[in-house]
Amino acid sequence: MSKILVMHGPNLNLLGEREPGYYGSDNFDSVNAEIKAKAESLGLECEIYQSNSEGALIDKLHAARLDCVGVVLNAGAYTHYSYAIRDAIAAIKIPVVEVHMSNIHARDEFRHTSVIAPVCAGQIAGFGKQSYLLGVEALKALTEGR
Repeated sequence: MSKILVMHGPNLNLLGEREPGYYGSDNFDSVNAEIKAKAESLGLECEIYQSNSEGALIDKLHAARLDCVGVVLNAGAYTHYSYAIRDAIAAIKIPVVEVHMSNIHARDEFRHTSVIAPVCAGQIAGFGKQSYLLGVEALKALTEGR
């Protein structure tokens, strides 16, 4: 069974509490349960990881290259300015699907630019928790046969 990594960046551990108008009312654990169920339904083993630390996210991306066929990443605010995460994605040579629960293009102007998008396989934004599920489906399609 192919293994994927789903990564949540800063503040996503507060799902259900944090700005429910943007992120919905489902809590972190219930969103993760749906992600795992979706992955399993597609025949994928799914590891889920969350950190508020840029360095920890980079370390996890580096490790993923050794045992995962791809990554679904919601880098949170790091999306808009972390060239270090961008470089880590470029270095690992496995597909990364960028996801966002909110429509980053319909929010504050600083959120409109993703510095990681150019090195990701694609971006899914604006569908709430469904963005993660669509990201898992996209990753499955990208990694078929790996």
